[in-house]
Amino acid sequence: MCVESVPPPPSRVTRRGVLAGAAALAGTAALTAAPGAAAAPARGATDAPAPGAPRTGDLVVEGGTLLDPATGEVTEDAVVVIRDGVVRAAGAQARIAVPAGAPRLDAHGRWVLPGLIDAHIHLNTATEALDTVRKGATSARSGSTNFYQDIAVRELARQAPERAPRLRAAGVFVTPGLGDTVLADPDLTPLARLKEGVRSAEALRRVVQVNLARGADVIKTRVNERAGLPEQDPLAQVYSYEQLSEVVAAARRGGRGVLCHSYSERGCDDAVRAGIRSLEHGVFVAERTLHTMRRRGTYFTPTLTAIAGLAEESDPVLAERGRAYLPVLKEAVRAAHELGVPLAAGTDSSGGSVEPIGREVELMHAAGLSALDALRTATTQAARLLGLERTAGRLAPGFAGDVLVVSGDPLADVSVLAQPVRVVRAGLPLAR
Repeated sequence: MCVESVPPPPSRVTRRGVLAGAAALAGTAALTAAPGAAAAPARGATDAPAPGAPRTGDLVVEGGTLLDPATGEVTEDAVVVIRDGVVRAAGAQARIAVPAGAPRLDAHGRWVLPGLIDAHIHLNTATEALDTVRKGATSARSGSTNFYQDIAVRELARQAPERAPRLRAAGVFVTPGLGDTVLADPDLTPLARLKEGVRSAEALRRVVQVNLARGADVIKTRVNERAGLPEQDPLAQVYSYEQLSEVVAAARRGGRGVLCHSYSERGCDDAVRAGIRSLEHGVFVAERTLHTMRRRGTYFTPTLTAIAGLAEESDPVLAERGRAYLPVLKEAVRAAHELGVPLAAGTDSSGGSVEPIGREVELMHAAGLSALDALRTATTQAARLLGLERTAGRLAPGFAGDVLVVSGDPLADVSVLAQPVRVVRAGLPLAR
């Protein structure tokens, strides 16, 4: 059975879509635009503030040791000048004119670097969004939500940037069994009649179209079952190369890329050949697939934190799965890095618990990357994946005033990234 041949939803972000997500977020109503506010901005203006709504800050971060992940350059006794939430100057304090009367943040004895990027996270509440920023991720990419909560989190970040990371939203998961997600939007409800689930070309296109209409920045799909559910086999393939190609083609027609939940060797290869933008998890990705990824510029987001977390589960099936998968995935990360496959850091945090993105950088380092290259997976490389290469990942003029202050040298001890001393978002220091 296929979806009825009815017109797709309008190709714009509707107020209903944004507010439906916002309603699911406890505590965000007072922080986002009031009823009657304009719809979300179109692509290309995704970080533009609504007129008169958001606030950004002026701040001078002074006295710390500044690290630029792009070049590896280290500047002692540095200063970062932020005005209206944007870096205006950064470098040696002796060479920069510091505006009089600007608020100051004393970073003497600390290291200063750009806010980190979590390229795979599931944010469902305002509390989770705030916790993400507090733990060092000032930008992020959603790995999907059930009811468009990530669309609302993205809007929250525009209105009150100190409450949420700058977010690329994925909307709802393109997966065979939508479950209650058919209630996320009336345009999804016809899919509830499909006995085989979302598998036909028409059904796959429909979910992508609804996501695009609701303003998703990226599309999330899968090729394998989940590793985090003991009753599922993460090596079982749920979509074929042809089905994945339908998802990718539909996303491309809307100018969007696809991230794909993947585990098995064949599944990873099918997903990459179908044209996905980034491979998520990818435990058993083969060397031939890594070569294809390098040629195509396909990113690898291994979510080492999530796989390591399985080994600590009380369920014996999950614990054994984590113990078996983690060394295989670390080897895949090392091989990918050596081949020149671009890597991006992502925690796959979900279920109300936010893992610090610094922990993923630690695991990247443990997999064989240098400390600087591991840091780049959560800064410059992740920024390119998210299309934020001119906004996030560095503290340089014109970049966002998102700052991480840590207790020591992350090039000598990457673990300091997991416990930032201070976080600044858009020039606004978060409370301790």
